Amino acid sequence: MDGITTLEEHRCFDGMQGFYEHASREVGLPMRFGVYVPPQAAKGPRPVLYCLAGLTCNEQTFAIKAGAQQHAARHGLVLVTPDTSPRNTGVGEADADWDFGTAAGFYLDATREPYAGRWRMESWLMRELSPLLQAQFPVRGDRAGILGHSMGGHGALTLALRHPGRFSSVSALAPICAPTEVAWGRKAFLGYLGEDADAWARHDAVRLIEGGARAPALLVDQGLEDQFLASQLRPERLEAACAASGQPLELRRHAGYDHGYFFIASFIADHIEHHARTLCA
Repeated sequence: MDGITTLEEHRCFDGMQGFYEHASREVGLPMRFGVYVPPQAAKGPRPVLYCLAGLTCNEQTFAIKAGAQQHAARHGLVLVTPDTSPRNTGVGEADADWDFGTAAGFYLDATREPYAGRWRMESWLMRELSPLLQAQFPVRGDRAGILGHSMGGHGALTLALRHPGRFSSVSALAPICAPTEVAWGRKAFLGYLGEDADAWARHDAVRLIEGGARAPALLVDQGLEDQFLASQLRPERLEAACAASGQPLELRRHAGYDHGYFFIASFIADHIEHHARTLCA
């Protein structure tokens, strides 16, 4: 494929799971991503679902652990799993903490040095990766959905709210709902955006909804034994903002489930079906 390096490919539920790399103009470095192409793509382009992973993850984590391919194959959805940050940036401090810098891009464009030149995750996803996929894979550009987990759930919600019309379906599992109010978000926003409170609000799902932004009906699942529920995730803030504004939301709470991929794997079929109802209609 022009401009894309194939790193590995594997037959999977009669489709193909691949991992790829390309030279990103937006980031100025190689960026990696995964693509699952379902068997239905042999007859023509299929709808696409972007799956955004959380802190410490990469382009392989969701593809390997979530068990989503079997459900995507049944519905005929292309799955895209982008990496969670630039890699090998030369910014030494980017590797100092697990919750900031490398593998913690928060799906935004940094404006504060030394991150501004490389941490351009929103522009990479929305302006570069999307057209690249349409050019090189059997992807329908007019039929796209987005889901995410934890930091990726934050990314799914905020990208859908910030880019109305780009995604026809949206869902999240254990998302960081109000990042301006919790430690993970404050650390990331201060490091990437500086002290500009307005800039922080533009990347906070609750603040965006309170400010009038709207997205397609949201499906959110949350485990009640999640160790980060009270301190970092704050789904009740999303619930209140949606109720006050009229933003459609189905928030499902599940006793006994924690934050990890066993939780994701338990409910990923519901999320794939949620997206397929709209994207494959």
